[in-house]
Parts: sequence; structure tokens; C-alpha cells
Amino acid sequence: MSWRETGESCTQRKEVHLEPRNITRLVLADDNTKFRQYVKTLLDNEPGLNVVGEAEDGRVAIQLVRELEPDVVIMDVIMPEVDGIEATREIVASHPDVRVLALSLHADRRFVEAMRGAGATGYLLKDDSITELCFAIRTVVGGQTYFSPEMDVTA
Repeated sequence: MSWRETGESCTQRKEVHLEPRNITRLVLADDNTKFRQYVKTLLDNEPGLNVVGEAEDGRVAIQLVRELEPDVVIMDVIMPEVDGIEATREIVASHPDVRVLALSLHADRRFVEAMRGAGATGYLLKDDSITELCFAIRTVVGGQTYFSPEMDVTA
């Protein structure tokens, strides 16, 4: 991910005003270990966000959702074993209160529509900023959908 060194933090973007609540619990699902650890480090440094689990594929993500009951799963689309689309479908069916936010290299509309069809409440690109990711997390926790500004998505 090309998370630019801008000095920004998630709290600098103020468009969504959520009532103070418990910490937002996150599960990260991505087959790239270094990327996953990098995103975890960034998110764990943000107030109100806590990465409680990491998955290297969709199968592990499904299991972690059962065990940890996170608020949001940040899901890569293309992963081994069980891909992000199938994992999202299963998570949303069995845990309808869990929000799934796709985070992918792929801007292809086919992937976006497949994730939406599986029940994802948002889709970001891996080259979006950390500020954008945090804003998206808070948006979907607030009950809204979020799609990267780079994407042409209509309801």
C-alpha cells in the first residue's frame, strides 16, 4: 500500500461524527503478512481502533469472526484457500452485525460488485491513505456504506 507519509492521522478527517462508544474491534484479513502487520501497526495507533485478530486467508477470517466477534473485518479480495468474496458472504450470513470493508489492489468493477453482492459495506483501494481507511471504518461502523473516492460506484 502506498500510504503516503503525510503526517495525517485518522482523527484529522471529521465528516462523520459518531457518538463515543467502545473501542472498534477489527480483524484484518490479507495474505500478505508484511502488509497486514503494517496496517495493524497504523490502526492500533489510532484512538478508538483495535486490531484483535489477523487472518492470512478467508477461512481463518471466518473462524476469527466466530471467536472474536469484531465490529469490522478489513478483507482482501484475492486470497488463497477461501477468497474474500466467499468469506464475506459467509461472515455476513452468520454475523449480520459485523461490517466487512474490502481493501484491495483491484479497482476492477467486477471485484467491487462481487464484494457488494457478498454483503461488504465498503471497498477501498490499497493505495488509499490511512486517513481514508480510518474514515471508511468509522463510516461503516456508523451504519453507512463507503467506497473509495477513486471508484465509480452507484447505489
